[in-house]
Amino acid sequence: MKLNELRDNPGAAPKAKRVARGPGSGKGKMGGRGIKGQKSRSGVAINGYEGGQMPIYQRLPKRGFTKPNRKSFAVVNLGKIQEFIDAGKLDAGNVTEDTLVESGLVRRKLDGVRVLGKGDLTVKATITVTGASKGAVAAIEKAGGSITVAAPAEA
Repeated sequence: MKLNELRDNPGAAPKAKRVARGPGSGKGKMGGRGIKGQKSRSGVAINGYEGGQMPIYQRLPKRGFTKPNRKSFAVVNLGKIQEFIDAGKLDAGNVTEDTLVESGLVRRKLDGVRVLGKGDLTVKATITVTGASKGAVAAIEKAGGSITVAAPAEA
């Protein structure tokens, strides 16, 4: 077989429908857009428009509230801390927010680091973070370690 003999399988790449290219195409004259009107023109974007009637997204009541100054914590699980300690990337005797960032376990501190209890911690670790779940605190103390939870810095 030569390069000039290469062919796609029959029907593998169907020809694109050439819209508005004459009556023989089956989509000639108006190109399937009907007669006149906004939708027959180019540059039309009427998503959510209901012909002048108040759109449904405006008729329905809005609910909830987004707190503008809410805290956003970087989250890390105990299982991941254990993996990084086993790999030698973290020192179990001194796990702080800065060492977590340096090791690459946490990308950035945001408003602080919060430890969650997913996974197991088997080493005796000393951890200092902004927040921790009750399960995480229990698991750390069960493994013989200690955790210091500092209050988040006020903005």
